[in-house]
Amino acid sequence: MGDFPVNPLVLIGVGSSFAFSGLFYHLYQEKKKELIKLKEIPIFKPDQHLVKVLKASPHKRLQYVAVEGLVQADGEPLASKFVPRCFGVIQKTTVQEHWQYWNSLTRTWNSRTMNKKETSNSVPFSLVSPGAYINDLYVKVHNPLEASGSYLERVYNKVKRAEESLVNVMLQGLSGEKPSAMEETEELLRVGSTLTGFGEVVLEGGQVMRPQAPQDGRKYILVPSDHRSFMDRHESSASMWKALTALTGLTGASLLAGVIYNFIGKHDDSSK
Repeated sequence: MGDFPVNPLVLIGVGSSFAFSGLFYHLYQEKKKELIKLKEIPIFKPDQHLVKVLKASPHKRLQYVAVEGLVQADGEPLASKFVPRCFGVIQKTTVQEHWQYWNSLTRTWNSRTMNKKETSNSVPFSLVSPGAYINDLYVKVHNPLEASGSYLERVYNKVKRAEESLVNVMLQGLSGEKPSAMEETEELLRVGSTLTGFGEVVLEGGQVMRPQAPQDGRKYILVPSDHRSFMDRHESSASMWKALTALTGLTGASLLAGVIYNFIGKHDDSSK
């Protein structure tokens, strides 16, 4: 090998390609296992079938299921503070200041967020079956703020740039800090949106169905989409890791084949 040196960058490329291929394959296998577990979770809608299954279950309880329905406020919904005729059942508003401070080592202005304030409001709501003319059956959602998942939709976002005045410029020179912007955001779980809840479901009083955090330690999750779309995203993620595994593996194999081919070619030339 000493007579036929190989470009170190090529060797690095071969090693990196196989290393990434191994990493992507591991992520693909983990996502594949997650998909298998997700497909084992029964999916229901807030209808008579779910009531029958709950009545036939021990203690009128299903340990871990997915329930898909439309969001409906049990009383008066929350009105958006900024968007006309926009209503929700969970509302979160965020106000935060963006500041810049002078870094004397790098001699640049760096950014940071300060004085972040969040306000959350919610009203009782339920999930009803899509297309139902009479919503006499529903899943009443308790303690939604305890659930994990990014189920709020951003309906308003405004960034107001700070105005620079002579006084502010002088203060900035003394303190080394200056405000750059004020950002205000509003997020809602909108009335009429599709929501899928993963958790334990219990039947109370013969008709009232309620999801809650599972007692076996699994997560109570709210997903802002229907169940099919949720599964499609996970399957797309698995396909992406699988494709990256194949791509990086083939790249590494091609580079390695090129190294071997060049080595054999040079060896034959030296023999002649």
